[in-house]
Amino acid sequence: MTRTQIELSQQRVSALNAGFRQNFGCLPSCYFSAPGRTEIGGNHTDHQRGRVLAAAVNLDTQAAVRPNGTTAIRVVSKGYPMSQVDVTELTPRPEEVNTTPALIRGVAARFRQLGCDVGGFDAYIESTVLPGSGLSSSAAFEVLIGVIINCLFFQEKATQPEIAQIGQYAENVFFGKPCGLMDQTASAVGGLVAIDFADKEHPLIRPVDFDFSATGHALCIIDSQADHADLTDEYAAIPAELKSICACFGKEVLTQVDEAAFYEALPTLRAKCGDRAVLRAVHVFSENRRVTRQAACLERGDFQGFLDLIRESGYSSYMYLQNVVPAGYVSHQSMAVALSLCQHYLGGKGAFRVHGGGFAGTVQAFVPFELLDGFRAGIDAALGEGACHILSIRPQGGVMAVPQG
Repeated sequence: MTRTQIELSQQRVSALNAGFRQNFGCLPSCYFSAPGRTEIGGNHTDHQRGRVLAAAVNLDTQAAVRPNGTTAIRVVSKGYPMSQVDVTELTPRPEEVNTTPALIRGVAARFRQLGCDVGGFDAYIESTVLPGSGLSSSAAFEVLIGVIINCLFFQEKATQPEIAQIGQYAENVFFGKPCGLMDQTASAVGGLVAIDFADKEHPLIRPVDFDFSATGHALCIIDSQADHADLTDEYAAIPAELKSICACFGKEVLTQVDEAAFYEALPTLRAKCGDRAVLRAVHVFSENRRVTRQAACLERGDFQGFLDLIRESGYSSYMYLQNVVPAGYVSHQSMAVALSLCQHYLGGKGAFRVHGGGFAGTVQAFVPFELLDGFRAGIDAALGEGACHILSIRPQGGVMAVPQG
């Protein structure tokens, strides 16, 4: 598979080389990069095999790499201890759940299942996709490890969508998180894409040709600055409650359930599954339709129509999906505060919405250029310096990187 490479600045090459030499005593032989992602449309639809709009962003995770001729994968991320995985032992380990070695082991295991003779390598990693930033640092890491193995040991036989599926497998089976496939797909493929996950083995991925930089609006991600480390149960409850709705119809995911039949069965569903599960299903049905309309707006150049749909998505997530305030939280409602700040500083212009998983993550905002300085200053003053990130969309997904010049 031929991929467009991305250039590394000399400054980043120097930093990667220094980190690699410090940890492994020599220089790397190659470099790789995988971007973070932003969810443009489709909040919590991917795990229901629905539709999403997603884009790779200009913040990435980069690695300096060298094959080591052993069976050990040794990975050092800046600021963290070394993670080491023996490729002769590629079964899930309970003690590794929610750890970096689980992701590495899971990616290597799936490549092995696909017939790849995975070998050992050393990698030193630095990232501008900060953990907890809502830009999916975990997916960027999974895609990065997948691209490394694919290039070093598999003659690039795995396609970009397959690398995304490998990352999801590692996160689901080894890391222990029941995530969908959107994050990994956006990071692996790059650019702005519309994805339909109806066929889970072969998701339909379609590039969307639209230049956000020409709209007079900046794409911003606002970090609510909340800690989501103890919210795994909140995230897991969404697919679990939707699964309870599906079970009433003998289906696996909500996109297999007829919407008219859902509304006809509402009294029974409320009694069996509870109102929150019902409302979350209402969100997914409407959000799937919205994604199709969002893509259509962008492709015909109707940016105002797109912004209207962004606002609708935000309201639906808040009211029906309910992934803004964790259950029982009173004193700490960071996401709700971040949303209120966006509304205040935008003053009815642009658009904003819950972004990604929610609860303690990030808000996405499309901010008119003339409001950007004041918007960013106001957000940072309230939530902390650097809370507002201004992003651009990156055309490349996970790739081998080359030094500039």
